[in-house]
Amino acid sequence: MKSFLTHIAVGILGIWLATGIPGVSFIGDISTLALAGFVLGTINFAVKPILDILTLPLKIVTFGIFSLFLNMAIIWVIDVLILGDIFTIFPLFLATVIIWLLNIFLIRKK
Repeated sequence: MKSFLTHIAVGILGIWLATGIPGVSFIGDISTLALAGFVLGTINFAVKPILDILTLPLKIVTFGIFSLFLNMAIIWVIDVLILGDIFTIFPLFLATVIIWLLNIFLIRKK
């Protein structure tokens, strides 16, 4: 349960930090941001491990670069469905890197 709550907290924090990227303007309230972070945390906790296994051959062929595209796709879907399409391609890449770094430092076991 602690790991699930950590995923949700990292999702909320990551999306909030990503709204500080130049070119990204977030029009909404804190509840929309919390909902997007909750969905991102839930997907990263429950669905992403399954997607990681299914896309393992692509990750091997691309030396792990496909993992970045998978993360970008997850964030893009959340952006379109919940946040109202606030990211374009380059800010989406930067947001993915921010959330990826937060996951490395706050969730992954050392």
